[in-house]
Amino acid sequence: MLNIKKLCVKFKCDNFVYLNYLPEITDMNKMNHSKSLGRREFLQKSSMAALSVPILNFYNSDTQKKKSQEQVKQEWKNKQEGMVYRQLGRTGLMVSELVFGTERNNPDNTRPVELAFEKGINYFDTAPSYNKGLAEATLAKVFNTPSKRDKVFIATKVTPFYTTRNRLYKEIFDKLQASEQEKIMTKAKRLRLESGIEKPEYFMVYWPGQQQQMDGAFISDAMKEEYGDRVERSPELKNAIVKSVEESLQRAGTDYFDVLHCPHAAATSEEIRNPLIIETFNELKKQGKVRFLGFSSHHGMGELIKTAIELEYFDVIMLAYNVINHAFLDHILTAAREKGIGLIAMKAAMAVATPYDPIQVPVPEWRVSKLNKIIPEEMKLQVKAFLWALQNQDLSAVNAGMFTEEMVLENLTAVGRKIELNLA
Repeated sequence: MLNIKKLCVKFKCDNFVYLNYLPEITDMNKMNHSKSLGRREFLQKSSMAALSVPILNFYNSDTQKKKSQEQVKQEWKNKQEGMVYRQLGRTGLMVSELVFGTERNNPDNTRPVELAFEKGINYFDTAPSYNKGLAEATLAKVFNTPSKRDKVFIATKVTPFYTTRNRLYKEIFDKLQASEQEKIMTKAKRLRLESGIEKPEYFMVYWPGQQQQMDGAFISDAMKEEYGDRVERSPELKNAIVKSVEESLQRAGTDYFDVLHCPHAAATSEEIRNPLIIETFNELKKQGKVRFLGFSSHHGMGELIKTAIELEYFDVIMLAYNVINHAFLDHILTAAREKGIGLIAMKAAMAVATPYDPIQVPVPEWRVSKLNKIIPEEMKLQVKAFLWALQNQDLSAVNAGMFTEEMVLENLTAVGRKIELNLA
């Protein structure tokens, strides 16, 4: 069983470090950004028409709520022979089974992105925190004209949302009396325990310092009832969303994102319930800067997905889903798909292999053995992990982080395969 308390002491991570390293947009990117304003104007007009009726037209009546994703108009891009595509829920986006995760990419090596595009991958996932902003800049260098940009789907995230929210609550916490701080910490521990996220095989460490985000999230939630009026609708929190999107648009050299994940790495349901998310998203959509709303999550995904189903305005969810934690999630994934939510799995491979120091991010051998028993065929471990996840038809795609040509070619061997899975 994972000893969370000990790991929290070991790991040191500053959630705000990435903000200091975002590269400035180049003059060329500014030019490309300016040239593609026509596309933004088109999206803006489309969004204004959609928003002239009550919030997110898809949800306005019981009949519309029951609309199956088969009835949604499909949108195809970069369709290539040999690639398999699935519909991303009610968005209608037909996305490649394998989507390109850009966490470690940089503009000095664009060939992996170019190769993926040539092979039919049409969905590229990025974030402002990925490689200190260089991941978004990599996409700008490859899809550097409006015509190229419009051949792919690009998703980014609002990384500063949870860091800003947690910081605002912490600023209040630090000014409280010790007795009040103790009450909050006690409540935070209770909320964390009640959430069930620390059940064995459900909560997993994917990167160093991960637990610190969890600590901040539950402290914030513990303070929300009494102090939420000072944080949840704070102009500073809204500005964090807008500023993040504007800066990502510049770095990515585009004037719109197909999917905006807000929050990036949501940890609790209270985070995604924040009304500023949908309000600000609708404003950005009206401006033609974003098309569909989602969030990503590595923790407590079951409760987060349940909340998203209730809220009815998240179109896409990217979640940590793998051969180890799937039993906690399979039932709710089916419910989400039936409601038209597009589901993208991530961390499929990181449950059985880690790019980090194994002392900081341990991968027990029993996890590897479990996957090998389920898929005994000889192949790279990460390919097995992707292949396993792709057998789940509730998923629209699996996110694979790729930063070499070899990784692209290896991982593509998982696409389109249907196999019998052995019992572990």
